[in-house]
Amino acid sequence: MKKILFTIISVLICAAVYGQNQEGYVAVDSLVFRQASAVDSSLVGKSIFNVLDKAGGEVRIHQSQAIAEGLRNHIARNSRKSMSGYRVRIYFDNQQNARGASESAQRIFLSRYPGIAAYRSYQNPFFKVTVGDFRTKSEAMELLQRIKRDFPTAFVVKENINYPVVDKEHSYVVDTVKVFRPKR
Repeated sequence: MKKILFTIISVLICAAVYGQNQEGYVAVDSLVFRQASAVDSSLVGKSIFNVLDKAGGEVRIHQSQAIAEGLRNHIARNSRKSMSGYRVRIYFDNQQNARGASESAQRIFLSRYPGIAAYRSYQNPFFKVTVGDFRTKSEAMELLQRIKRDFPTAFVVKENINYPVVDKEHSYVVDTVKVFRPKR
């Protein structure tokens, strides 16, 4: 009985694995556009109550001071956290002059692309300059295409990033997914 059950399970596993192999199909990257989260980045780092006071609004809140202090502590703790994401590495070298060259690459990038963060780091024996804070690889690839002319050796890397600010210019987020398409 055990042998029969083992044989049946083995056949089912083999069939499932064989079924995963999509003959006649090829896996390709496809872009998916989804709506960005509705967060107003003009309020980042501001208290809504202070904004209402300046606009002539009046808000009365009756709460313990411990609640307000707890909220401020929560915001302060979480603002220093990083998340897994993508950056574009524009410089990566370990030559004798790598330190000066990395400083120069960072300076050039910041002058040509203001508003995009640039990070210089040293991980023995390499000096690195990475730029941007992107949640998805597609967003990083978009920047890579923009800067490829100025930094031809640039490439996308997966790193811990700072929380990116929501951008009013992009009402959607572009993401990459694998799709099976028929072979031609």
